Amino acid sequence: MRQPYERVAMIGLGLIASSMAHAMRRSGLPTEIVGHARTAETRETVREIGFCDRVADTAVDAVKDADLVVLAVPVGAMGTVAGEIGPHLAPGATLTDVGSVKRSVVEAVGPHVPEGVHFVPSHPLAGTEQSGPRAGFESLFDNRWCLIVPASEDTDAGAVERLEDYWRALGANVERMDPDHHDLVLSVTSHTPHLIAYTMVGVADDLRRVTDSEIVKYSAAGFRDFTRIAASDPTMWRDVFLANKDATLEILGRFTEELFALQRAIRRGDGDLLHDYFSRTRVIRRGIIEAGQDTDAPDFGRNPAAKK
Repeated sequence: MRQPYERVAMIGLGLIASSMAHAMRRSGLPTEIVGHARTAETRETVREIGFCDRVADTAVDAVKDADLVVLAVPVGAMGTVAGEIGPHLAPGATLTDVGSVKRSVVEAVGPHVPEGVHFVPSHPLAGTEQSGPRAGFESLFDNRWCLIVPASEDTDAGAVERLEDYWRALGANVERMDPDHHDLVLSVTSHTPHLIAYTMVGVADDLRRVTDSEIVKYSAAGFRDFTRIAASDPTMWRDVFLANKDATLEILGRFTEELFALQRAIRRGDGDLLHDYFSRTRVIRRGIIEAGQDTDAPDFGRNPAAKK
């Protein structure tokens, strides 16, 4: 492993940042962790939990002398935060983020990155429906993918490799991707599924012929998973959809076409089409399990600590 970061500053102290801190502790990295959160309440909670060595009252104070700065705020706030901390970033430092969208982050943050600071966006593909500093746990990134998305082709290779080593130390698998392809892939694997989940739960809420108590009492596994996804942080997902609008609308259009095709098959009683379609899509689920990205266990492979 290349030289570990001596001081990591995390701006935003929710699920991802707190899990990063816990994973750093587990890995034994000789790193000082400094954190900042927007609200005094969150900062006090983090001081109580103790996963940061120091909690700063301002973002500017947090990034002082840090050789890695992590933006762990909603995508819509990253440009503003970058503008605030940019002049105070140490020469030679690496600036990264953990946002679910990349092209808009590159465009919003990039102009605020001073000469001599390496901007290397990243996206750990891990999370739960929980949020806040108490939601984090050390194994969140274990065997999950973290996509490294260099902001430009001339990004310093050493800075990219050092960040990759860092994420591996936290338990993640690492792969590189360019910003536009990242946003297209994630619109398929994450963004559109979240939108569908929000919609399905909204349909259940609006269907007055089915009572709320019946929805809760008779929820089967499929609907329970929809509600789990739809319980995710609304501010974060609002920003994701607005920031990745084009790719999400493209995939949503494709989804609508597929849905209409299934609707016609059901109306016409075309059982062969339905069986073939379900058989083909079943293979995808098996591939996810075989790749170690989930299990076929009843708890869907989720961390037991997250359910307490």
